[in-house]
Amino acid sequence: MLEYFQKSCEHLKRDQNYKVWQNGYHAEHIYSNKFIKQKIDYIHNNPVKDKTVSPAEDYYFSSARNYSGLENDLDVVLLYLF
Repeated sequence: MLEYFQKSCEHLKRDQNYKVWQNGYHAEHIYSNKFIKQKIDYIHNNPVKDKTVSPAEDYYFSSARNYSGLENDLDVVLLYLF
């Protein structure tokens, strides 16, 4: 996996060894619990969509582990949405 992240930053002008995130960001106003849940699900499913893991809880650095009640080294504040 490190090799993949290494290749992702070869084109960058900045001296960087690894690149995990996409370029840019797009801030959005959070206007409902449904919207928050949609974004959390999207984030959790990114490694699944990329075929890095299946299910999302298997991705070690994902809060999906916290939401599933699994052990995780990440401190995460869980949002319980209705």
